[in-house]
Amino acid sequence: MYDIIIIGAGTAGISAYKEAIKTTQNILIVNDGPWDTTCARVGCMPSKVLISSANLAYNARTSEQLGLKISSQIDTKDVMQHVQQLRDRFTNATLKDVNSWPTAHKISGRATFVNANTINVNNKKYQAKSFIIAVGSRPTVNQDWQQKLGHLYLTSDQVFEIPTLPKSLAVIGSGVIAIELAQAMQRLGVETTVFARSKKIGSLTSPDLQTLAQEIFSKELNIKYEILPEQVDKLGEDKVQINFIENGSNQSIEVDYLLSATGRTTNLDTLNIQHINDEFIDLKKLPVDPTTKQLGDYPIYIVGDAFTATPIQHEASYEGKLAVHNCLNQHQSSQKKSLTPLGIMFSSPEMAGIGSNYQTLRKANHEFVTGIVSYEKQGRAIVNGQNIGAVEVYVDRHSRKLLGAEFLCYSAEHLAHLLAWAISSDLTVDEILDHPFYHPTLEEGLRTALKHARRQL
Repeated sequence: MYDIIIIGAGTAGISAYKEAIKTTQNILIVNDGPWDTTCARVGCMPSKVLISSANLAYNARTSEQLGLKISSQIDTKDVMQHVQQLRDRFTNATLKDVNSWPTAHKISGRATFVNANTINVNNKKYQAKSFIIAVGSRPTVNQDWQQKLGHLYLTSDQVFEIPTLPKSLAVIGSGVIAIELAQAMQRLGVETTVFARSKKIGSLTSPDLQTLAQEIFSKELNIKYEILPEQVDKLGEDKVQINFIENGSNQSIEVDYLLSATGRTTNLDTLNIQHINDEFIDLKKLPVDPTTKQLGDYPIYIVGDAFTATPIQHEASYEGKLAVHNCLNQHQSSQKKSLTPLGIMFSSPEMAGIGSNYQTLRKANHEFVTGIVSYEKQGRAIVNGQNIGAVEVYVDRHSRKLLGAEFLCYSAEHLAHLLAWAISSDLTVDEILDHPFYHPTLEEGLRTALKHARRQL
């Protein structure tokens, strides 16, 4: 019997293995599919390579706002090859690490539960005192569309495999992945149309920031809010026809590919979880403790994208380590998740949320004030030619502590970290404002928002 069996070798599973090996050699990690991470293969890294190329091309075309005139042509024919080369570099680094692990510690194959302490892999049973489930997720797929369109139907897992940039693309969805990829494609010269189920775009919950985001992104992207395709068909071997209703009339467009980016589905459905407990039928309602990640009273922990409201790489890594400590602590699950929430969307301008967002605070009837800064008139943003967007900070009306913030501005990926660390340090708005803010920097905008909040206290 193993001390721990880890199911899944993505970010959370690899993190769990590296932590467990410090304490015990009596461990096993089982993986069905590639032994690398979603982040390196089809997620964070290849998408950022694509976005970086797209933003550089966009900056060249819009350089006049910085007093420059660039007249050279931008050739994008090698972009996808560049994406794939760097993607392979990142995945190979992960695989090199995995290949160094003892062979006895790892098995390739699909695991299914026989009971609460036994799994079946390749027709052989394995038992453990504890299990860490880190099987991750997969893109949600419209089966009918996929069957109709074949290779012209893409998910966010498949988009990085196309050999060259298409001339046109339809993106279904307006969440983080959808908008990141749609904007990058548009900036690389791909005529991109976005179909959005709702009026919401990206990750922002603040009504004012959400309205501003819709205004900003609609200037660059053809976003059809509250419109989804009525029918899709394959035209020949290389075109997709999409029929939809807009302003009460039937419309259609033809594109090279249809990219579905409407969310992800847990891979827990591959494990026969109901064999642990026959009440575990609805995978969305499993009794998983949000702070310890323990499944009910069982010595089983579900980590990473398999069961989460925050499918984020650093959260998965953290949860993998936490689960190991709870497994080895006689199943008392004493260690709890304590990371300050931090989510970043790599659009342009970027979106980010830290701590408690606007919607969460409103639903909880929390008494807070909102500090606001517009980056349209912020000095350094003007100098950079990136004076777009705004930031809101949320401060507790009584304790004066920073509760959270939402960002819609350039360099939000950096600015958000500063306030996340401030929340982690339990700082008040007064204590944060006692820190230095150099001039001229984008960070001065945060000071403006924090001062605005403090004046309301």
